[in-house]
Amino acid sequence: MRMKNTIFSSLLFTLAAAVPAFTQSFTGFVGGGFTNPVNPIASRLDTGWNVTAGAGYNFTKHAGLMLDFMFDQTPINTTFLNQVQAPDGNVRTWGFTLDPVFHVTKESPVDVYITGGGGIYHRTVEYTQPVVTTGVFFDPWFGYYPAAFASNQVIGSFGQYKGGIDGGVGFSVKLGSSHLKLFAEARYHHIFTRQVPTDLIPVTFGIRW
Repeated sequence: MRMKNTIFSSLLFTLAAAVPAFTQSFTGFVGGGFTNPVNPIASRLDTGWNVTAGAGYNFTKHAGLMLDFMFDQTPINTTFLNQVQAPDGNVRTWGFTLDPVFHVTKESPVDVYITGGGGIYHRTVEYTQPVVTTGVFFDPWFGYYPAAFASNQVIGSFGQYKGGIDGGVGFSVKLGSSHLKLFAEARYHHIFTRQVPTDLIPVTFGIRW
């Protein structure tokens, strides 16, 4: 019985010692920034914005695997809006990609890394026009009252799911003695959308851990 207790205690001690290293191997990030479209779709779009997030696991000090999410919104430029005779419009793109990551300088104060992979994307092209809508508002002094406000009415929309590939490079800087890091990254996304492929370069800033 004493031997069994000793073995059991040793196993618990080993597991307890392994937990901190195991949890530190999990990694993630959140960020946002601006997005530049690339030709041929750049002839139709202006610079937009993006938000990104990801989670993954570092298998070694220099290699890991991430599941990344990206969302971009880019306005349709005036030239193309005039061609299709629409007052306004934008393109919204989101995607999930599985991306290996290689840290070039993991042990230095500045962690330089490269990443790339692929996944599934969804792109929506939406045309809108401004309209005036009447609604009911509430004021604590005057109660409920009708008022007019401006909004956008969708006059045309087209969405599609497609596969795509991505690749990029970034660097991060550690924040003091914590596990948090500030990062900057530029990534290229090529999506195999019909008619015109969607090529975007989101430049993102945020926090990694």
